[in-house]
Amino acid sequence: MVSLTKMITRSIRVLLVEDNLGDVTLMMEAFKGCKTPVQVFRVKDGEEAIQYLKRRGVHGDAHKPDLVLLDLNMPKKSGFEVLEEIKDDPALKEIPVVILTNSKLDSDIQRAYESRANFFMVKPSDLDGLFAATRYIEDIWLRSLTALRD
Repeated sequence: MVSLTKMITRSIRVLLVEDNLGDVTLMMEAFKGCKTPVQVFRVKDGEEAIQYLKRRGVHGDAHKPDLVLLDLNMPKKSGFEVLEEIKDDPALKEIPVVILTNSKLDSDIQRAYESRANFFMVKPSDLDGLFAATRYIEDIWLRSLTALRD
């Protein structure tokens, strides 16, 4: 069990699973405005996400992320498949997974929560919305992780 009084001594590690380079660029820029120290690692598809999380291949020395930001619609392996693998793996299931996607479908939202996503966010369509979403991620997720991770 992790002590709640133990404070983080390193940056929060965020794994961004996103295939759209434009979205990646905007997210990286938005994270620069965080007050919480954060390192963002990006993978481009679902298969690479699993390789990263399980430290396989070129990701053999990857650090376990503190938070995963996961797009749903990706090549090779969908976000739903990645989410299910994370939550079914005893070594990974405690990592919070925030779905960050363009989908507004009720069926996708329901399926994400049934697959044990920690939160579902629709990607904002403008830069101001993206910065607001990043502030939310920082306020709710990153700061709470600061108190819980070592």
